[in-house]
Amino acid sequence: MFRRTLLRAAALAALPAAMLAAAPAAHAQAWKTFPEKPIKLVIAFPAGGPTDITMRSLADNAAKVLGYPVIVENKPGAGGTLPAQQLQTSPADGYTIAQIPLGVFRLGYTTKINWDPLKDISYVINVTGYAFGVVVPTDSPLKTWADFVAYAKANPGKLSYGSTGTLTSPHLTTEILAQQAGIELQHVPYKGSADLMQALLGGHLMAAADSTGFAPQVEAGKLRVLNTWGDKRLAKFPEAPTLKELGYDIVQNSPFGIGAPRGTPPEVVKRLHDAFKKAMEEPSYVAALGRYDMQPIYMGSADYAKFAQNTVQREKAVIDKLGLAKPQ
Repeated sequence: MFRRTLLRAAALAALPAAMLAAAPAAHAQAWKTFPEKPIKLVIAFPAGGPTDITMRSLADNAAKVLGYPVIVENKPGAGGTLPAQQLQTSPADGYTIAQIPLGVFRLGYTTKINWDPLKDISYVINVTGYAFGVVVPTDSPLKTWADFVAYAKANPGKLSYGSTGTLTSPHLTTEILAQQAGIELQHVPYKGSADLMQALLGGHLMAAADSTGFAPQVEAGKLRVLNTWGDKRLAKFPEAPTLKELGYDIVQNSPFGIGAPRGTPPEVVKRLHDAFKKAMEEPSYVAALGRYDMQPIYMGSADYAKFAQNTVQREKAVIDKLGLAKPQ
């Protein structure tokens, strides 16, 4: 009886060990074949804008490397943070990935959330950033940035401008700019560039702060660029001064990349990283970026995670300066 008990105990003790020994091999083998079905890439802005157009080009190129389609799903709203939130309820298997705009790193300061943008996202790769500026209709009496500031000072709170959403980079940067210029503006948020441009051209706004999704309307003679926000003037709009040239110590290009759910296997993150890095090098993607004066901004997984950490710390200062932090 005692001997049978000992044998049974030994057998039971050996079983988990055997299973555990086999598990890593099976696990490694499973991820060697990733992917085995289409991948969903959730992006933060509507169809037809610069984010949508450039990310679809990137997804098409990555699909050729991965051997399965990368299907883009648009999920606009909430300042561009909905894709990152979707990762919190998605399986950590690499089949749902998301664009991570800069607004994600501000979320913990402005909104009550039950997840952490640093701990609860697996950072895969940073791919690009935006070129931004302020535009007005061509027939606007505001011909220059000096005109814009003069009107705003004479009419506090009456100069309306739109952005691609509350707490996005266009919104916050314009508010910092307004603080430095000593003016008060009326902000109107939209879900993306396409809606914003329609409102501006329809006469519902006096100005717009946006990425260069406004490029086609400027080239068509419908809009005028008052300033741009990069370190240098944009090749497409060489007559528009930078904020630095106008006397403001502001440069904003809002880098963004791709994240996966927390706990996504490192092998899968690497496979995704390698595929999207190769996709970034394709001429079709570089050309798509060029339509909007955007540039490739590559960061590998480790560097992108470090960038996220640094940005969370830096954005706190911006939120505090504008008094937009959520109540404690």
